[in-house]
Amino acid sequence: MEDFLIGIGKRLKEIRKKNALTIHEVANRAGVSNGLISRIENGRTIPSLPVLIELIHSLETDITYFFEGVKNIKNAKFIHIKKEDYQKIEKEDRSETKGFNYYHIFSKSINSIGFEAVILEVEPDSKRDKVITDAWEFKYIIKGSVTYIIDDAEVVVNEGDSLCFNGRLPHVPENRTKENCVMLVLYFYSESSS
Repeated sequence: MEDFLIGIGKRLKEIRKKNALTIHEVANRAGVSNGLISRIENGRTIPSLPVLIELIHSLETDITYFFEGVKNIKNAKFIHIKKEDYQKIEKEDRSETKGFNYYHIFSKSINSIGFEAVILEVEPDSKRDKVITDAWEFKYIIKGSVTYIIDDAEVVVNEGDSLCFNGRLPHVPENRTKENCVMLVLYFYSESSS
């Protein structure tokens, strides 16, 4: 997975140069610093999911095209972000607010990407065959825990964690616990999807 995430920086640099964009131009479009872009491209830091989506948007490229260049690194099939890795953000003046804590888990929708949001509840001992969707899928676990089987890989996603993967890979969530799992599911369909 580490190689997959480092590959994101390489892919960012490759598309930026192909589009003849400077680090400064990409940083301005994405609303981040030049230094952050440089650190991501050089594999010294990993962007949060919201920052990554903004960067892809700033490159004016299709999200599916972006990930096609990195998804096969060491057979990685998903991006799993644990709750403790979310970045806390300041949205308001702390002197004027109390008790409001914001954490980036995802960002706004992207131009040229169809978007759908659902709440999925998976009961214990639920059954379903693997499915394929013509979209990138983002999951945020609101309550409980679920084991996602993506192609031939398995990942346990707990309350507060998120998961992002190419829905074109056969996948199914399995609830191997004794309580319901509730998750927010976001589907991102590219214009080229049928």
